[in-house]
Amino acid sequence: MSSEVQGASGAASATQRDADAPLLEVEDLAVSFPVKSQRLFDRQKLEVRAVDGVSLRIARGRTLGLVGESGCGKSTTGRAILQFLEPARGSVRFDGIELTSLWRKRFGTRTWGRELRELRRRMQMIFQDPYASLNPRMTVEDIVAEPLRTFRTGDRAQIRKQVIELLMRVGMDPRYRARYPHEFSGGQRQRVGIARALALHPELVICDEPISALDVSIQAQILNLLVELQRELSLTYVFIAHDLAAVRQVSDQIAVMYLGSIVEIGARDAICDRPLHPYTRSLIAAVPVPDPKREKTRVRLPLRGEVPSPLAPPSGCHFHPRCPIAIDRCSHERPILRRVGDRDVACHRAGEA
Repeated sequence: MSSEVQGASGAASATQRDADAPLLEVEDLAVSFPVKSQRLFDRQKLEVRAVDGVSLRIARGRTLGLVGESGCGKSTTGRAILQFLEPARGSVRFDGIELTSLWRKRFGTRTWGRELRELRRRMQMIFQDPYASLNPRMTVEDIVAEPLRTFRTGDRAQIRKQVIELLMRVGMDPRYRARYPHEFSGGQRQRVGIARALALHPELVICDEPISALDVSIQAQILNLLVELQRELSLTYVFIAHDLAAVRQVSDQIAVMYLGSIVEIGARDAICDRPLHPYTRSLIAAVPVPDPKREKTRVRLPLRGEVPSPLAPPSGCHFHPRCPIAIDRCSHERPILRRVGDRDVACHRAGEA
């Protein structure tokens, strides 16, 4: 009897460990793109390091907000996590499965293997532009049903029933399923994109700036919809955006990117209320506060210059040419992510008062 009880408790503890294990683990992820030289006889090979050494851990049912300026590598990171792009180096483990090892070589090029294709139903993406991501020649029913038909989840009647349920879940009238994308507003098109992403019941969803192309009033509706769907379906999100106010509303953790690298990562309230990296502080200071008295007394850290070219990033800390608190060490020694209090920061001066 005691052995039975011990075995039951061991099984329960194993189940608890599985529940506590992160769904997604990214270590030292890097993505590079070759660039041709503009000079006529120059054979030098150049490359853009769009993502350079990104590491993330996301628990099941949680949301990680990925924030940064345009061109910092946020969307490339999301595509590399889903293996739309083959990483130059690094590790991406989804539910304990190493995704980077599932690529196959075919006809001299690298392509997805069968195992990676099967994992597609567990990982999906919501794209930034709801019009460009939908086929204008397909009806809404065909768009949402496409992944269901690809993975053969049922016959025609069953697929139609699933499409109707998906459209109702995202707040769309199923009677409009025979219409085309151009007949809907931006918010409605994004709801169609969300329904398509949820068709195969995924566990991980990469939200690539899903509200940046929408009106402000519609943005709030889509954010509320994403939060509600996460609560109902136990989804795990990577929420990519440059709007810190939106990221704070939906995220549990926030990672701040600059020129392909993470400069600060930690809990949502810690990052937003007590930022340590000067770039994070500048991003938060750029968000207006709806209180004239508080807005007038806020301390700002103005950024100097423009974002450097990823073809020739600055030596040392990539942010030092624009940093208002940079010292000589910053220009020749690149900081690494280190633990400072309750978050990780890549800044030589992060521990100073």
